[in-house]
Amino acid sequence: MTDFTQRFAKVNAAVRKGLQSIFSAPRRLSPARLGGNFFLLCLLFSCSAKAHNLLPAPTEMSWGKGRLNLKTQLRLELPATADSNLRKAAEQALTFIQGPGKPVSGPLLQIRYGRVGLPEKLDEERYSLRVTPMGVSIDAPTSLGVLRALATLRQLPVTEKKLRYLPEVDIRDQPRFAWRGLLMDAARHFMPLPVIKRNLDGMAAVKLNVLHWHLCDDQGWRVESRLFPRLHTVAGANGYYTQAEVREVVRYAAARGIRVVPEFDLPGHAGALVTAYPRLASNDSVKTLPVRWGVLNIAIDPTRESTYTMLDSLLTEMSGLFPDPYFHVGGDENDGRQWRRNPRIVSFMREHRMFKADSQTVDKHRLQTYFNRRILPTLQRNGKIMVGWDEILGADLPKEVVIQSWSGKKGVTQAVQLGHPTILSNGYYIDLNFPAATHYTNDPLPAGTTLTPEQQRLVLGGEATMWAEFADSVMVDSRIWPRAAAVAERLWSAQAATQDVPDMYRRLNVVSVELDRLGLRHRRVPPLLLQQMAVPFDAAPLRTLAEVLEPVKEYKRHFQGFKYTTETPLNRLVDAAPAESEVARRFAMLVDSVVAGGGPLQTGAGRQRQLMSLRTQLLLWQANETSLTPILALNPALGEYAPLSSRLTAVSKLLLERLVQLEKGQTAPARWVAGAKATLDDAQKPAGQAELAIVKAARKLAGI
Repeated sequence: MTDFTQRFAKVNAAVRKGLQSIFSAPRRLSPARLGGNFFLLCLLFSCSAKAHNLLPAPTEMSWGKGRLNLKTQLRLELPATADSNLRKAAEQALTFIQGPGKPVSGPLLQIRYGRVGLPEKLDEERYSLRVTPMGVSIDAPTSLGVLRALATLRQLPVTEKKLRYLPEVDIRDQPRFAWRGLLMDAARHFMPLPVIKRNLDGMAAVKLNVLHWHLCDDQGWRVESRLFPRLHTVAGANGYYTQAEVREVVRYAAARGIRVVPEFDLPGHAGALVTAYPRLASNDSVKTLPVRWGVLNIAIDPTRESTYTMLDSLLTEMSGLFPDPYFHVGGDENDGRQWRRNPRIVSFMREHRMFKADSQTVDKHRLQTYFNRRILPTLQRNGKIMVGWDEILGADLPKEVVIQSWSGKKGVTQAVQLGHPTILSNGYYIDLNFPAATHYTNDPLPAGTTLTPEQQRLVLGGEATMWAEFADSVMVDSRIWPRAAAVAERLWSAQAATQDVPDMYRRLNVVSVELDRLGLRHRRVPPLLLQQMAVPFDAAPLRTLAEVLEPVKEYKRHFQGFKYTTETPLNRLVDAAPAESEVARRFAMLVDSVVAGGGPLQTGAGRQRQLMSLRTQLLLWQANETSLTPILALNPALGEYAPLSSRLTAVSKLLLERLVQLEKGQTAPARWVAGAKATLDDAQKPAGQAELAIVKAARKLAGI
């Protein structure tokens, strides 16, 4: 066995040598072949058999020179008393890596473990995995560790020509954080059972272990209630889960070592709740189920005893559906306006001396804390630990309550300083369409943290959050994956092992293919949407434009001149565009290599190859508008994207001129620079809630 660090250094050297040959050998690759897939820089990394493709990266790896040929199928060996879920998971892993079959003889996949792990107890997930030419062995203290080892095993096979094998390796691995979650919002857009299940499969593949299931909001209540049936018949009329379906999801998740933590948002985001049962309302402003997005500031009345009588029964009923000890009560984004506008509620606040520091102004936060303390005994009686967003934090909140921070590191620090366990979600909002690298470099406990060791132990981990205003059941996978896998590595892997962003992207592309094989639809649905939009034309020109677009970032889509509601179909070009453009990212990498100073790839024939690759792509983009115009003209819904197509053409023309300057070693004239800046400023403008993702790299290439 060789040390992984030494081996990876050799891989880097080999890759560098390969890049030199690609970009410097004359006539090795024709411009046409480069045009077919001009990002060979990235492809070489993706195809390198020596560089590991594991994601999350294990804690320790050492690689040998041998290999285990998968032509002969592995035989599964488990303890006679093995858990049935574990046996099924092992059989599925074998089928995944080598196809169906029941070998009579052959090398063993030998699995040993101590006991059945309980996800809800935060049991150990540590494991060791060893592959030799003689077979595979997995050892773990609990069955949870075995499940994580099997996820790693799925990622190990290498295919070279017609040979498929497992490389010789010794892995010792354990998670950095115990809480590694994905929030799925089924309240704003209902997510049918198959959607939840396939995303649980994706979570298991990258070792996420908590499904945070957001089940009610202003726009919907999504769980059958037998005590209060109007919740699902009125507030869940456009989709809800039966209690049997909820239990099915819990079982499905548990078989994959994943906990299910429900969220029933209280006392704000209560539009659906008060639509079904108006007696809970703070005023009578809600007549029908809200269809608008945004913070609607609808809150239940926390001053009536009848509110707590109903909630006691409702929360008890919901608690019985979810065995996990954690129960999320939301608590976010209630600005208290409905409370302040109700004289009776204001009188209650004054009577109970719920004032701000001036002792005169009523304090809605104190009333919300009162509410939290009133429902806490109900949860405790049902064996639950309360979880809530930043807003529920207060000096008199019991320390066992867990704080989930959307506000940032400051929120985490405040919570742990008050003795609360915390979960970080700020920086992991994957619905905001930020690049995977943004989430990857965001750490719950960054190097240099000022938290004490005791406070650091209170940071349980983090969650990627997928709010669903702009993600329905058709295309939600493409908004979650593969970027959520970058969050998974940040939360699982050792901090020192997650510093190489380019290599993360290389492995993310490999894992994306694995997720597709598991049934996720992040790669399949966008092309189908584009084909539907392009009928009766070939979708290729539309695809060329879409693959360099991204939805506008953050929540700017709400303010781009198009009013969305729960009834707005998500079938426009912005919905088929990737959350992060891989084409634009690779284009930016090639631009970086061209404009960077020094190094063998920036001189001589190698640099010429890079310039030729850029030219091939830019010519394709420049010519695309001619082919795309008939499609845009025929489909009125696509017409709003015509400006982006024109801007792509203009940027391509501009950069082709810049390449000529670079090839001749010329400095760009001042007049050209001024015109280029105007062109790129215009190209930065969004249209149809989408924006060109290549503009930043274009500015760099243009020297602006």
